[in-house]
Amino acid sequence: MSDIVLSASVRQNLLSLQSTADLLSTTQTRLATGKKVNSALDNPTNFFTAAGLDARASDINNLLDGIGNGVQVLQAANTGITSLQKLVDTAKSIANQALQTTVGYSTKSSFTSTAIAGATADNLLGTTTAATAATAGTVTAGAFTAVDVSGTGSALVPATAATTVTGSGFSDVDVSGGAVSFDLTVDGTTQTITIDSAAVTAYNTANSTTLDDTALTAQDIADLANDQFGSNVVTLSGGELSIASATTGTASNVQIANYSATGATGSTGLADINNTGSAAVPAVPADSLSFTVAVDGGSAQTVTISDATVQAYNTANSTTFDSSNLTAANVAALINDQVGSNVATVSTGGALTFTSTTTGATSSIAVSAVTAAGSATNTTGIAVASNTGSAAVPSTSALDGLTLNIASTGGGAATTITFGDGTGGTVKTLNQLNAALSANNLQASISTDGKITITTSNDYASSTVGAVTGTATDAGKAFVGAAPAAAVVDPVAQATRANLVTQYNNVIDQIRTTAQDASFNGVNLLNGDQLKLVFNETGKSTLSITGVNFNPAGLGLGSLTAGTDFIDNAATNKVLASLNDASSTLRGQASALGSNLSIVQIRQDFSKSLINVLQTGSSNLTLADTNEEAANSQALSTRQSIAVSALALANQSQQSVLQLLR
Repeated sequence: MSDIVLSASVRQNLLSLQSTADLLSTTQTRLATGKKVNSALDNPTNFFTAAGLDARASDINNLLDGIGNGVQVLQAANTGITSLQKLVDTAKSIANQALQTTVGYSTKSSFTSTAIAGATADNLLGTTTAATAATAGTVTAGAFTAVDVSGTGSALVPATAATTVTGSGFSDVDVSGGAVSFDLTVDGTTQTITIDSAAVTAYNTANSTTLDDTALTAQDIADLANDQFGSNVVTLSGGELSIASATTGTASNVQIANYSATGATGSTGLADINNTGSAAVPAVPADSLSFTVAVDGGSAQTVTISDATVQAYNTANSTTFDSSNLTAANVAALINDQVGSNVATVSTGGALTFTSTTTGATSSIAVSAVTAAGSATNTTGIAVASNTGSAAVPSTSALDGLTLNIASTGGGAATTITFGDGTGGTVKTLNQLNAALSANNLQASISTDGKITITTSNDYASSTVGAVTGTATDAGKAFVGAAPAAAVVDPVAQATRANLVTQYNNVIDQIRTTAQDASFNGVNLLNGDQLKLVFNETGKSTLSITGVNFNPAGLGLGSLTAGTDFIDNAATNKVLASLNDASSTLRGQASALGSNLSIVQIRQDFSKSLINVLQTGSSNLTLADTNEEAANSQALSTRQSIAVSALALANQSQQSVLQLLR
């Protein structure tokens, strides 16, 4: 049977109807899914681009959970810091209660002076004693007889060199089984020379020689002697040993002594011999007398009485003193001329008298020992003595000019106090004394009977005053025997302070547990943990937050000990200082956490916005326009109806043939 043959119009209408059905199916699919690209066949570029955008949005959305957990970790840490700050404030309150509690010592460490007559708060020095003037000093010489200084002396006679000492009958020496020794003296220097096997070996080693200790020649002996003496004083003369002095000084001499040979054979050609030459004769000075005179504390003046000074005085003063027969008056005139003041006179008995010229505080007179040169006569007519008279005594008081040294007290600065008129750093009033003592944690008071008491300040009531020294503690002075006593504990007050220590330790325990509990999902930034947050799908954008240890030790705090802490204000202030440091640390960390939390929240919002951007971009590539697709569907339905009608019309001719067949 042949194929059915359709007319061209029918076939065209069928094709149109099929195309419309396909378009209608596509439109209905888009309306049903809401997308115009449902597979890579629809639009490969848009399909895969949208898929990539959706995948990135999904990855970032997965990271949002971790970021959200990070926010909660930071908030948990911030909550912990807030609680820790409140606990630290509670500890501060307890410490402040200790400051307001009665001082924990019934008696503080102190020391007290003896009663100072007339001492008041405005004048600690007390009553001033009047000054006394000095009296002049006087020295009177003994019996005086005429002085002869007319001699002119003699010149120096130099020494002559010592005669050379030469040995004789020398033969080689064997010291392999013994030793030869002697004392060698040249120009005042003596050295014991020992020649034995040990000496020969040492010399050979030091000088790279090969002396034979069994047959030492004269030259060998000379070399060994010079080596030990330290200079070349021994030489050879006609094959024999020869020693000569090298100078003509007063010590010029040559001497060989104490020669001995023990177990040695041969002869050194040396005998005990001594030759000192002629010694130098010193010059004899011209006849003179000399001594020093010191007046009123001034430097000592040297006075020389000789033929030369007498003649110089005669020329300058047109006098005719006889240097071979000087009287007491002559000597007095020569002394005054050289001293420059009339300190020397002649007493009624004819003896020299020395008197100071003032009655000031330095009033004094002193005459030194008299020395005589040459054949000067009468060295006893000038006294050798000193007399300071009665020295001036300035006005004084019990403390004026005295010092008081107090070693460091309670860690304060050691104090040196100089009592005086209140100027130039000296102390006169009670206010000045307290100002000087404050840096050493001390304070002073004065009683009505003039006793000065120095004690520790309230803040350092537990401390003992440092060691006390200075001239004010010397025998007979106001602070003699000052020995500070230790503070006396007040049991009731210390019991109260011990109770505050217990309360404080309870707070410290809470700080420890609070820091341990400030965790979220197992991460605790207050217990040293680290938080790492990842902000993008590649893992390259991150934030690492390092935790801190905010247990008591990490905050610089610790438990206190009753009887050691809170015992006085100084100990309490140390605790308060630690608490203030802890507060500053907490505030600083709270600021750091707040900054990190802000960063994380900003990145969280950014990630949410970025996800929306990515998803919107994906939708723009794949989503269908429902209005457009609805219109297309309506148009395609109409078109389909028209196509069906057209197909019916195309089939009418065939219907007519069918009627004929009937």
